[in-house]
Amino acid sequence: MTAAPAPIPAAGLSRTDLLAALCVVVVWGLNFVAMKVGLRDFTPFQLGAARYLVAAFPLVLLVRRPQVAWRWLLLYGLTQGVGQFGFLFCAMQVGMSAGLASVLLQTQVFITAVLSFVLLGERAGRALQLGLLLACAGLLCFALNYLAPGGGAGATTFWGFVLNLCAAAMWASSNIVIRKAREHSPDMDPLGFVVWSCLVPVLPFAALSWWQDPAELRWHWLQAPLLAWAAVAYLAWMASVLGYALWTRLLQRHPANRVAPFSLGVPVVGLSAGMLLLGEGITPWQWGGITLVVMALACVLGGDRWKR
Repeated sequence: MTAAPAPIPAAGLSRTDLLAALCVVVVWGLNFVAMKVGLRDFTPFQLGAARYLVAAFPLVLLVRRPQVAWRWLLLYGLTQGVGQFGFLFCAMQVGMSAGLASVLLQTQVFITAVLSFVLLGERAGRALQLGLLLACAGLLCFALNYLAPGGGAGATTFWGFVLNLCAAAMWASSNIVIRKAREHSPDMDPLGFVVWSCLVPVLPFAALSWWQDPAELRWHWLQAPLLAWAAVAYLAWMASVLGYALWTRLLQRHPANRVAPFSLGVPVVGLSAGMLLLGEGITPWQWGGITLVVMALACVLGGDRWKR
Protein backbone atom coordinates (compact mmCIF):
# COMPACT_ATOMS: atom_id res chain seq x y z
CA MET A 1 0.00 0.00 0.00
CA THR A 2 1.47 3.36 -1.04
CA ALA A 3 1.90 5.90 1.74
CA ALA A 4 0.04 9.14 1.37
CA PRO A 5 2.31 12.00 0.26
CA ALA A 6 3.20 14.63 2.82
CA PRO A 7 1.13 17.79 2.43
CA ILE A 8 2.72 20.51 0.34
CA PRO A 9 2.97 23.80 2.29
CA ALA A 10 0.70 26.55 1.09
CA ALA A 11 2.91 29.34 2.40
CA GLY A 12 5.90 30.79 0.62
CA LEU A 13 9.35 29.27 0.57
CA SER A 14 11.37 29.13 3.77
CA ARG A 15 14.69 30.96 3.99
CA THR A 16 16.56 27.67 3.42
CA ASP A 17 14.46 26.82 0.37
CA LEU A 18 14.88 30.34 -0.99
CA LEU A 19 18.68 30.10 -0.68
CA ALA A 20 18.57 26.68 -2.36
CA ALA A 21 16.54 28.11 -5.25
CA LEU A 22 18.92 31.04 -5.71
CA CYS A 23 21.90 28.64 -5.62
CA VAL A 24 20.30 26.64 -8.43
CA VAL A 25 19.82 29.83 -10.46
CA VAL A 26 23.51 30.72 -10.19
CA VAL A 27 24.76 27.18 -10.89
CA TRP A 28 22.52 26.75 -13.92
CA GLY A 29 23.28 30.25 -15.20
CA LEU A 30 26.99 29.38 -15.34
CA ASN A 31 26.01 26.05 -16.88
CA PHE A 32 25.78 27.58 -20.37
CA VAL A 33 29.37 28.83 -20.26
CA ALA A 34 30.49 25.29 -19.39
CA MET A 35 28.41 23.87 -22.26
CA LYS A 36 29.97 26.28 -24.72
CA VAL A 37 33.45 25.28 -23.57
CA GLY A 38 32.68 21.56 -23.61
CA LEU A 39 31.18 21.57 -27.11
CA ARG A 40 34.45 22.87 -28.52
CA ASP A 41 36.01 19.41 -28.03
CA PHE A 42 33.06 17.01 -27.66
CA THR A 43 30.15 16.20 -29.93
CA PRO A 44 26.73 16.73 -28.28
CA PHE A 45 26.26 13.01 -27.62
CA GLN A 46 29.80 12.60 -26.31
CA LEU A 47 29.29 15.54 -23.97
CA GLY A 48 26.03 14.03 -22.75
CA ALA A 49 27.60 10.63 -22.10
CA ALA A 50 30.61 12.17 -20.35
CA ARG A 51 28.43 14.46 -18.24
CA TYR A 52 26.28 11.68 -16.83
CA LEU A 53 29.07 9.13 -16.52
CA VAL A 54 31.08 11.54 -14.36
CA ALA A 55 27.94 12.52 -12.44
CA ALA A 56 27.07 8.89 -11.67
CA PHE A 57 30.50 7.54 -10.71
CA PRO A 58 31.73 7.20 -8.06
CA LEU A 59 28.70 8.72 -6.28
CA VAL A 60 26.43 5.83 -7.26
CA LEU A 61 28.73 3.57 -5.20
CA LEU A 62 28.46 5.86 -2.17
CA VAL A 63 24.83 6.99 -2.25
CA ARG A 64 22.08 4.49 -1.47
CA ARG A 65 19.46 3.93 -4.17
CA PRO A 66 16.35 5.93 -3.25
CA GLN A 67 13.18 4.15 -2.19
CA VAL A 68 11.40 4.86 -5.44
CA ALA A 69 10.22 2.64 -8.28
CA TRP A 70 12.69 2.13 -11.13
CA ARG A 71 10.19 3.54 -13.62
CA TRP A 72 10.51 7.02 -12.09
CA LEU A 73 14.31 6.90 -12.26
CA LEU A 74 14.07 5.73 -15.85
CA LEU A 75 11.52 8.37 -16.86
CA TYR A 76 13.48 11.15 -15.18
CA GLY A 77 16.76 10.05 -16.73
CA LEU A 78 15.17 9.95 -20.18
CA THR A 79 13.29 13.27 -19.96
CA GLN A 80 15.80 15.38 -18.04
CA GLY A 81 18.97 13.67 -19.28
CA VAL A 82 18.60 12.35 -22.80
CA GLY A 83 15.66 14.60 -23.65
CA GLN A 84 16.54 18.01 -22.23
CA PHE A 85 20.28 17.95 -22.73
CA GLY A 86 20.30 15.83 -25.87
CA PHE A 87 18.09 18.40 -27.58
CA LEU A 88 19.93 21.35 -26.00
CA PHE A 89 23.43 20.21 -26.97
CA CYS A 90 22.27 19.46 -30.52
CA ALA A 91 20.57 22.87 -30.72
CA MET A 92 23.78 24.62 -29.73
CA GLN A 93 25.70 22.62 -32.33
CA VAL A 94 23.38 23.10 -35.32
CA GLY A 95 22.83 26.80 -34.68
CA MET A 96 21.87 28.34 -31.36
CA SER A 97 23.85 30.90 -29.38
CA ALA A 98 24.50 30.25 -25.70
CA GLY A 99 22.66 33.42 -24.65
CA LEU A 100 19.51 32.72 -26.63
CA ALA A 101 19.60 29.07 -25.56
CA SER A 102 19.48 30.10 -21.90
CA VAL A 103 16.46 32.32 -22.63
CA LEU A 104 14.46 29.90 -24.77
CA LEU A 105 14.99 27.10 -22.28
CA GLN A 106 12.95 29.09 -19.75
CA THR A 107 9.80 28.52 -21.76
CA GLN A 108 9.72 25.36 -19.61
CA VAL A 109 8.09 27.54 -16.94
CA PHE A 110 4.99 28.04 -19.07
CA ILE A 111 4.97 24.43 -20.26
CA THR A 112 5.30 23.27 -16.63
CA ALA A 113 2.34 25.46 -15.62
CA VAL A 114 0.21 23.98 -18.41
CA LEU A 115 1.23 20.39 -17.60
CA SER A 116 0.72 21.02 -13.86
CA PHE A 117 -2.81 22.24 -14.53
CA VAL A 118 -3.70 19.40 -16.94
CA LEU A 119 -2.00 16.50 -15.15
CA LEU A 120 -1.75 17.57 -11.49
CA GLY A 121 -4.65 20.01 -11.09
CA GLU A 122 -2.34 22.75 -9.74
CA ARG A 123 -3.64 26.29 -10.20
CA ALA A 124 -1.57 29.46 -10.31
CA GLY A 125 -2.39 32.24 -7.82
CA ARG A 126 -2.66 35.89 -8.79
CA ALA A 127 0.93 36.74 -7.80
CA LEU A 128 2.24 33.84 -9.88
CA GLN A 129 0.03 34.80 -12.82
CA LEU A 130 1.30 38.39 -12.71
CA GLY A 131 4.88 37.15 -12.35
CA LEU A 132 4.51 34.89 -15.37
CA LEU A 133 3.10 37.78 -17.42
CA LEU A 134 6.08 39.96 -16.49
CA ALA A 135 8.44 37.10 -17.23
CA CYS A 136 6.78 36.53 -20.60
CA ALA A 137 7.35 40.19 -21.42
CA GLY A 138 10.97 39.81 -20.34
CA LEU A 139 11.49 36.76 -22.55
CA LEU A 140 9.92 38.71 -25.40
CA CYS A 141 12.54 41.43 -24.90
CA PHE A 142 15.27 38.82 -25.07
CA ALA A 143 13.76 37.40 -28.26
CA LEU A 144 13.38 40.85 -29.85
CA ASN A 145 17.08 41.40 -29.25
CA TYR A 146 17.81 38.57 -31.67
CA LEU A 147 15.07 39.45 -34.14
CA ALA A 148 15.99 43.13 -34.40
CA PRO A 149 18.50 44.12 -37.09
CA GLY A 150 21.98 44.05 -35.63
CA GLY A 151 20.67 42.47 -32.45
CA GLY A 152 23.58 40.09 -32.18
CA ALA A 153 21.72 36.78 -32.58
CA GLY A 154 24.88 35.00 -33.63
CA ALA A 155 24.84 31.73 -35.52
CA THR A 156 21.22 30.71 -34.93
CA THR A 157 19.12 28.55 -37.22
CA PHE A 158 15.51 27.41 -37.46
CA TRP A 159 16.37 23.87 -36.36
CA GLY A 160 18.43 25.20 -33.47
CA PHE A 161 15.36 27.16 -32.36
CA VAL A 162 13.09 24.10 -32.66
CA LEU A 163 15.50 21.79 -30.81
CA ASN A 164 15.87 24.36 -28.03
CA LEU A 165 12.09 24.45 -27.53
CA CYS A 166 12.07 20.63 -27.47
CA ALA A 167 14.65 20.79 -24.68
CA ALA A 168 12.36 23.13 -22.73
CA ALA A 169 9.44 20.72 -23.16
CA MET A 170 11.58 17.86 -21.85
CA TRP A 171 12.58 19.91 -18.80
CA ALA A 172 8.91 20.63 -18.07
CA SER A 173 8.11 16.93 -18.44
CA SER A 174 10.86 16.03 -15.95
CA ASN A 175 9.32 18.45 -13.43
CA ILE A 176 6.07 16.51 -13.65
CA VAL A 177 7.92 13.19 -13.30
CA ILE A 178 9.43 14.41 -10.01
CA ARG A 179 6.03 15.47 -8.67
CA LYS A 180 4.49 12.10 -9.60
CA ALA A 181 7.44 10.22 -8.09
CA ARG A 182 6.90 12.15 -4.86
CA GLU A 183 3.25 11.12 -4.77
CA HIS A 184 4.27 7.46 -4.85
CA SER A 185 7.38 7.80 -2.64
CA PRO A 186 6.98 10.80 -0.29
CA ASP A 187 10.24 10.14 1.57
CA MET A 188 12.53 9.60 -1.41
CA ASP A 189 16.04 11.04 -1.07
CA PRO A 190 16.55 13.88 -3.65
CA LEU A 191 20.32 13.34 -3.89
CA GLY A 192 19.95 9.60 -4.34
CA PHE A 193 17.21 10.14 -6.91
CA VAL A 194 19.41 12.44 -9.02
CA VAL A 195 22.59 10.34 -8.69
CA TRP A 196 20.92 7.06 -9.62
CA SER A 197 18.93 8.63 -12.46
CA CYS A 198 22.28 9.76 -13.92
CA LEU A 199 22.93 6.12 -14.83
CA VAL A 200 20.06 6.17 -17.32
CA PRO A 201 21.36 8.62 -19.99
CA VAL A 202 24.87 7.15 -20.29
CA LEU A 203 24.11 4.21 -22.59
CA PRO A 204 21.57 6.07 -24.78
CA PHE A 205 24.05 8.91 -25.30
CA ALA A 206 26.87 6.44 -26.04
CA ALA A 207 24.66 4.59 -28.53
CA LEU A 208 23.61 7.85 -30.20
CA SER A 209 27.27 8.90 -30.45
CA TRP A 210 28.24 5.60 -32.06
CA TRP A 211 25.31 5.84 -34.48
CA GLN A 212 25.39 9.52 -35.41
CA ASP A 213 28.92 10.85 -34.85
CA PRO A 214 31.38 10.63 -37.78
CA ALA A 215 33.84 7.75 -37.40
CA GLU A 216 36.80 10.12 -37.19
CA LEU A 217 35.24 11.87 -34.16
CA ARG A 218 34.23 8.80 -32.14
CA TRP A 219 37.48 8.75 -30.16
CA HIS A 220 38.25 12.44 -30.38
CA TRP A 221 37.21 12.89 -26.75
CA LEU A 222 40.40 11.06 -25.68
CA GLN A 223 42.38 14.05 -26.95
CA ALA A 224 40.21 16.67 -25.22
CA PRO A 225 42.21 19.25 -23.19
CA LEU A 226 41.97 19.71 -19.43
CA LEU A 227 39.64 22.71 -19.81
CA ALA A 228 37.10 20.57 -21.66
CA TRP A 229 37.13 17.97 -18.89
CA ALA A 230 36.80 20.76 -16.30
CA ALA A 231 33.63 21.81 -18.15
CA VAL A 232 32.40 18.20 -17.99
CA ALA A 233 33.11 18.10 -14.25
CA TYR A 234 31.12 21.31 -13.72
CA LEU A 235 28.21 20.01 -15.79
CA ALA A 236 28.27 16.71 -13.89
CA TRP A 237 28.85 17.65 -10.26
CA MET A 238 27.54 21.21 -10.04
CA ALA A 239 24.78 21.42 -12.66
CA SER A 240 23.58 17.80 -12.51
CA VAL A 241 24.20 16.51 -8.99
CA LEU A 242 24.04 19.68 -6.87
CA GLY A 243 21.65 21.68 -9.05
CA TYR A 244 19.12 18.94 -9.72
CA ALA A 245 19.30 17.54 -6.18
CA LEU A 246 18.30 20.96 -4.83
CA TRP A 247 15.70 21.36 -7.60
CA THR A 248 14.21 17.94 -6.85
CA ARG A 249 14.03 18.74 -3.14
CA LEU A 250 12.20 22.00 -3.90
CA LEU A 251 9.71 20.17 -6.12
CA GLN A 252 9.15 17.67 -3.32
CA ARG A 253 8.27 20.43 -0.87
CA HIS A 254 6.37 22.90 -3.07
CA PRO A 255 3.98 22.87 -6.06
CA ALA A 256 5.71 22.67 -9.44
CA ASN A 257 4.21 25.97 -10.61
CA ARG A 258 5.71 27.71 -7.55
CA VAL A 259 9.22 26.32 -8.05
CA ALA A 260 9.49 26.56 -11.85
CA PRO A 261 9.47 30.41 -12.02
CA PHE A 262 12.82 30.55 -10.21
CA SER A 263 14.48 29.26 -13.36
CA LEU A 264 13.59 32.60 -14.94
CA GLY A 265 16.62 34.00 -13.16
CA VAL A 266 18.91 31.66 -15.11
CA PRO A 267 19.11 33.93 -18.21
CA VAL A 268 20.06 36.84 -15.96
CA VAL A 269 23.04 34.90 -14.62
CA GLY A 270 23.77 33.38 -18.02
CA LEU A 271 23.93 36.73 -19.77
CA SER A 272 26.00 38.24 -16.97
CA ALA A 273 28.43 35.30 -17.06
CA GLY A 274 28.70 35.63 -20.82
CA MET A 275 29.59 39.29 -20.42
CA LEU A 276 32.14 38.76 -17.63
CA LEU A 277 33.69 35.43 -18.66
CA LEU A 278 33.26 35.36 -22.45
CA GLY A 279 33.37 39.07 -23.22
CA GLU A 280 29.81 39.15 -24.56
CA GLY A 281 27.97 42.46 -24.54
CA ILE A 282 24.48 43.16 -23.19
CA THR A 283 22.20 45.16 -25.46
CA PRO A 284 19.37 47.51 -24.36
CA TRP A 285 16.83 44.80 -25.24
CA GLN A 286 18.63 42.37 -22.93
CA TRP A 287 18.77 44.90 -20.10
CA GLY A 288 15.02 45.37 -20.51
CA GLY A 289 14.51 41.62 -20.34
CA ILE A 290 16.71 41.32 -17.25
CA THR A 291 14.71 44.06 -15.50
CA LEU A 292 11.38 42.39 -16.25
CA VAL A 293 12.61 38.96 -15.15
CA VAL A 294 13.84 40.37 -11.84
CA MET A 295 10.45 42.08 -11.38
CA ALA A 296 8.73 38.75 -12.13
CA LEU A 297 10.81 36.96 -9.51
CA ALA A 298 10.10 39.70 -6.97
CA CYS A 299 6.39 39.37 -7.71
CA VAL A 300 6.41 35.58 -7.25
CA LEU A 301 8.57 35.70 -4.11
CA GLY A 302 6.64 38.54 -2.48
CA GLY A 303 3.16 37.36 -3.44
CA ASP A 304 2.42 35.65 -0.14
CA ARG A 305 3.64 38.64 1.90
CA TRP A 306 1.39 40.98 -0.07
CA LYS A 307 -1.62 38.89 0.92
CA ARG A 308 -0.94 39.72 4.54
